[in-house]
Amino acid sequence: MYYIFLLFDLDHTLLDFDCAEDRALDALLAHEGFMDVSAFKDYYIPMNKGMWRDLEKGDISKPELINTRFSRAFVHFGLEKDGKELAQLYQRFLSQQGQTYEGARELLADLKQAGYQIYAATNGVTAIQQGRLERSGLLPYFDAIFISEQLATAKPSLDFFEKVSERIAGFSKEQTLMIGDSLTADMAGGAAFGIDTAWYNPKQ
Repeated sequence: MYYIFLLFDLDHTLLDFDCAEDRALDALLAHEGFMDVSAFKDYYIPMNKGMWRDLEKGDISKPELINTRFSRAFVHFGLEKDGKELAQLYQRFLSQQGQTYEGARELLADLKQAGYQIYAATNGVTAIQQGRLERSGLLPYFDAIFISEQLATAKPSLDFFEKVSERIAGFSKEQTLMIGDSLTADMAGGAAFGIDTAWYNPKQ
């Protein structure tokens, strides 16, 4: 059996989230007048990743993650900040970042030329992911974009993959491949749903 439907994760797979996050944090901290940028990032980045893992496990909600992560980080440095206000600022700065990994555009162009149907399947915030895709130059290669916030469910939930499959005409599990960097969200979620998976693991 050959593949027809390719489901691509975005962050850390096609889009360079580390670069985008770094530039958005620079802009946010400059806006807030916080000078010790490296110290903030050293604390915030692992904390943020931990909160996303908690979201995948269902231990926290998406609104809690989005609206408290920056206020929690600033509290660590003895500063009281409005988490929701910071979240809105950060989302604006992040949505302006469209960095991709080298070769990402060429890969999608080759796959499109070969006749594959290409879909994005991402656990992201709608405004951020749409803005970044528009700036990345990758948007024309996708047949559709599936964002967890719009689907009201996130990878690795079976509900996420069910909703994606319902929105793809002629969908067949046997002809679908999930491609991504996350063992917990992309690989485990795809495997549990019954589709093949390809782990993108550039750091070995």
